[in-house]
Amino acid sequence: MREYLLTLCVTAAVTYLLTGPVRKFAIAAGAMPEIRARDVHREPKPRLGGIAMFGGLCAGLLVASHLSNLKGVFELSNEPRALLSGAGLIWLLGVLDDKFEVDALVKLGGQMIAAGVMVLQGLTILWIPVPGVGTVALTPMQGTLLTVALVVLTINAVNFVDGLDGLAAGMVCIASAAFFMYAYRIWFGYGIEAAAPATLFAAILMGVCLGFLPHNMHPSRIFMGDSGSMLIGLVLAAGAISITGQVDPDAMRLFAGSERAAVHGTVPVYIPLLLPLTVVMVPVADLILAIVRRTWNGQSPFAADRGHLHHRLLEIGHSHSRAVLIMYFWSGLIAFGAVAYSVNSASMWIVLLIVLLSAVGLVLLLLPRFTPRAPLWAQRLVPPRYRRRAFLEMTARKRAAKAAVAAGTGAEGRTDAEGAEAEPEPEPVPSGVNGATAVGDRSRFTHTRKISSHR
Repeated sequence: MREYLLTLCVTAAVTYLLTGPVRKFAIAAGAMPEIRARDVHREPKPRLGGIAMFGGLCAGLLVASHLSNLKGVFELSNEPRALLSGAGLIWLLGVLDDKFEVDALVKLGGQMIAAGVMVLQGLTILWIPVPGVGTVALTPMQGTLLTVALVVLTINAVNFVDGLDGLAAGMVCIASAAFFMYAYRIWFGYGIEAAAPATLFAAILMGVCLGFLPHNMHPSRIFMGDSGSMLIGLVLAAGAISITGQVDPDAMRLFAGSERAAVHGTVPVYIPLLLPLTVVMVPVADLILAIVRRTWNGQSPFAADRGHLHHRLLEIGHSHSRAVLIMYFWSGLIAFGAVAYSVNSASMWIVLLIVLLSAVGLVLLLLPRFTPRAPLWAQRLVPPRYRRRAFLEMTARKRAAKAAVAAGTGAEGRTDAEGAEAEPEPEPVPSGVNGATAVGDRSRFTHTRKISSHR
């Protein structure tokens, strides 16, 4: 565990230190595309953050190859070299796309080639456990097709969700943390050395995301771009392929005892079939909904729009940071819930806790739809954007009356040209849902001035 933590820390440190120079390079190279209709940010920002992330990946693999316990992964398995080869190809494709906007079909072909390179070097699915049947060996063609499909699906799912500051890196970091716990349990708990590469990939992926997040959290200074999103998607898929298709379920000795005990015991075997999807369940759901939505509207599945889940959270009324945190919550709930269920599938407490947290997540998701109904005497205790209009108008009248008394008009007030008593204008009420909308006018002040920027 100490060597895994050391690898994680070195990967995070290298990624963090490289991101600053990479940002300056991206600005000098002109990798700052214009604002598009679907973008949330309001000023051009540099891309190519994937360069720093790839540097952190290489540093993590280099350090791990010289550690006493982890160097056996490189001696007994060719999977780290296969990962580095596929990651290099997908990273190069992403850099070209960040600079020159590569066509979507070309990117899809590049993703399939990167997956094929990993298959040729041994990182492929050899067998899959099927409930009720047992372990089913796959032919080379079947294993290749299944591996390529899983890689392409995961890469595009992560790429689709990369729409808000810190969203993709944070969600993949949460997914890789859950995957690390699962893979480490298989490797250390059952003594299966074939799970060591997947554990190493998960630790390095956590380091890459943690090192990049400080530069990418809202308001971000740099974007990872396709060079980063496709890279971390491929690494996540490589770990899932390694532990799903390389670990022999029979080596876990879970089929002894009664039939019921065998069913409960084989849950850790069947979880790998679902865990690669559960750790990226939110991005995959977003990907599927986007394809259905665009096809239904007669558009290309690769056409960009503002219908993603994070865009809808902003339209509901969540702020940028709150939308990201809600996506973090759901990703963590699904990923860690699947891992907890694989550890003890017979415990009802785990199921009840997941249901309870899901209810909390739904409340947080729909929070802007609810209008607080605090009594008038308690209005001063709630934040200003949650106060009632009547309370704000009453407060404005009191302030206007005090201002009139201070100006010498007395309690009789002033009259306009027609002799009617002039009522003070109420204080403007924040616009949007509970005053927290991220789309549209968010100004709460009547007088604003433009702020010049030197950037």
